[in-house]
Amino acid sequence: MTRSERVVEPTGRGYLLLDAHPAGCFRSVELMRAEVPVPGRSPARRPVALVIGSSSGYGLASTIAGLVRYGIDGVGIGLERPAGHRSASAGWYRTVATDAIARELGADFSFRNADAFADTTKTETLDLLAERFGGVDHLIYSVAAPRRTDPRRGTTYQSVLKPLGAPHTTRNLEFGDDGAAQVREVTVAPATEAEAAATVGVMGGEDWSRWITALAERGLLRSGFRTVALTYIGSPLTSAIYRGGTIGAAKADLESTARALTERLAAVGGRAFTSVNGALVTQALTAIPGIPLYVSLLRGVLGDRFPSPVAQSLDLWHQLTARRPDVDDSGRIRLDGWELSEPVQAAVAERWRSITPETVTALADTAWFRAQCRALYGFDVPGVDYTVPVETDLPWPQS
Repeated sequence: MTRSERVVEPTGRGYLLLDAHPAGCFRSVELMRAEVPVPGRSPARRPVALVIGSSSGYGLASTIAGLVRYGIDGVGIGLERPAGHRSASAGWYRTVATDAIARELGADFSFRNADAFADTTKTETLDLLAERFGGVDHLIYSVAAPRRTDPRRGTTYQSVLKPLGAPHTTRNLEFGDDGAAQVREVTVAPATEAEAAATVGVMGGEDWSRWITALAERGLLRSGFRTVALTYIGSPLTSAIYRGGTIGAAKADLESTARALTERLAAVGGRAFTSVNGALVTQALTAIPGIPLYVSLLRGVLGDRFPSPVAQSLDLWHQLTARRPDVDDSGRIRLDGWELSEPVQAAVAERWRSITPETVTALADTAWFRAQCRALYGFDVPGVDYTVPVETDLPWPQS
C-alpha cells in the first residue's frame, strides 16, 4: 500500500468534511452518467462548449449531460485542491472521473484547474480554444465562490449570506455528532451597503461579462453563440435570506447582465440567458440559514419526484440548443416550475409552520438531506465499500 493509499473516513464538523473519498466521487459521477440517455446518432458537428464551474453542482451535471447526450468538445474550468496532508477535494476526484468519460466517448474536452476570475486563466483558456477549435458555441457559467479578486482593480470581494434592511430570524436544520437531526432558530443581522456591494462583486455578472468580452475580442464567438448563467429564485419561505437578501441582489445583477450581453451578441446572432434552476444540495447551500430545512421539507413533500441535477441539466441543454428557447417575460429559462408550483409550495409551507424538533424527521426528509451532503464528499454513495483503502493522490487530467 502506498503512502497516499488509505481508508478515508468522513471526519469533520457540521456540514463540512475534511476529506473526500475518491471511489465515492467516482461512483457519484458514474451514477450521474447513467441518468443521461445516449443519443440515437452523433451530431453532424461536435459543438464546442466552455463550462466555467465544471467540477461540482449544476456545472458538473451540465458537463456530463453535454458530453454524453450532446457530444460536446471544449473546456471545463474548476478550482480544486490537490492531495496533501488531506485528500484532494471532491471536485478534483469528480473531474478525474468526468475526464475518463470524455476520453471513453472520444471527446476533445480538457479540464483546467484554475481561478476563473483571473485574467491569466481567461487568456490561457482562450489560447487553447483558439488552437484546438477556432471558436465556441456555448458558455455555461456556474460559479459559486465565497470570494473573488478582481485582477484589474486588485480588490478582493467577500460575499455574505445576509438579509437586506432588517434582521431575519429563521429555523435551520443541523445534525449532531451522532447524525441526529436538530432544528435551531437563528437570527441573521442585515448586511451593510459595503457587504451587499461586495456580494454582487463576487456573485454578480461582471466576471461572466468579461469572459464574453474576451471571447469576442479574440473572434471566438461562433454564429448563433449562446451563453447561460445559472441562478435561483426559490420559495417565499426563504426569500428574506435569499432572493430578498444579498445573494438575490447579486442574482438580479446577473439577470441585468444577461440582457446587456444579448444586445452585444446580436452581431453574431447570439443570445445570453439566465437559467432559474430548482433547489439542489450543494456545499454553498448548506451555509445559507434556513435553506437546508426548506430543501429537506421540499424533499419530504416530493419524495422521488425531486428532480436530480442531471435531469435539470438535460432540460437546460434542451433549452440552450432549441431554436426558440422557452423563456419567461424577463427572458429567463425557467427550470424551477416543479419546485414553485402552488400545490408544492402550499404543502411545504404547511410543514414549515407546524414543524417542531420532535416532528422534524416525520415532516422533512432529513436522512436524504444528510446523505446528499455527505455524498458531496463521496460518502454514503451506494455501491462503495468504505472499508477498502483507496489511492488519494491522483493526478489532474492532462490537457
